[in-house]
Amino acid sequence: MTNRILWINPIGSDDFDQPIKEFLETGKSADTEINVVSLTRGPLHLEYHYYEALVLTDTLHLVKRYEKEGYDGAVIGCFYDPGLREAREITDKLVVTAPAEASMHIAATLGHKFSIIVGRKKWIPKMKENVVNYGFKDRFASFKSVNLGVYEFQKDPSETTRRLQAAAREAVEKDLAEVIILGCTAQFGFFRELQKDIGVPVIDPILAALKYAELLIQLKKRFNWGHSKIYGFEAPPRDEIRKWKLEEQYRTKGIWT
Repeated sequence: MTNRILWINPIGSDDFDQPIKEFLETGKSADTEINVVSLTRGPLHLEYHYYEALVLTDTLHLVKRYEKEGYDGAVIGCFYDPGLREAREITDKLVVTAPAEASMHIAATLGHKFSIIVGRKKWIPKMKENVVNYGFKDRFASFKSVNLGVYEFQKDPSETTRRLQAAAREAVEKDLAEVIILGCTAQFGFFRELQKDIGVPVIDPILAALKYAELLIQLKKRFNWGHSKIYGFEAPPRDEIRKWKLEEQYRTKGIWT
C-alpha cells in the first residue's frame, strides 16, 4: 500500500521544490509517494520571526487540504518547525512532523549529546527554544554557526563543506558532541562527506523528517498510534469554525467538512 507524504516548503517560492524532491527520492521507501509543494505567496525564507508568522496560515491550510485529499503524512520543511503543534491540532488522521523534532529524536538515539550547525547566529534563540520544548536540553551540546544564509548553502558547495567541517570538528572535539545535526533544510546533500570526514553520525534534516514521517505513518496504520487528540492537540470545534465563518474569511471552503 502506497504511503502518500506531503512535503511543504513554507516559503513563497518554488526554488527548492525540485531539488528537494529529487533528494527525497533518494531516501524514500519503495512504497512512499512524495509530493513537494510551496506557498503561492509570502517571504522567500524564514530567517526572521515576522516572516515565519506570515506563512503559518497558508501552511496550516495546506496541511488540512491535503488531509482531505487522502494523504497519510505531512512534513513542514523548515528547521524552525513552524506550525508543527498547530498542524497536529487541526488534523484528524494525518501524521505531521518537521525537520528539527525528527532530527533531535533520531540524534538522541545515536549518541549521548548532539550539536546543531546553523547558518546564522540569528537563528539560535528560536532553535534553542525548540531544543528545550522538545525535551532535549540535557542531550544538547552546542550550536555552531557557519555564517551562511538559506540561499548561500548551495551556491558554493566546496566552501559550504569547508565551513561545515570546521564547525562539526569543533563541536565534536571541544563540546563533546557525539552526533551532528545540520540545522537547515537548505543544507541537504552535505551529510555523507561530512560524516566520513568527522567520524560521527551527521543527521540530514530532510532525510530525518522523511524517515520519521514514514515511521509515524506505519505506526498509525498498523497500531493506530496517531497524535493524541485530548489536551494539547485537541481540535478546534467545527461548529465554532462554521459559526465564525472562518472558511469564508480565509477562502478555505471545504477543508473542514
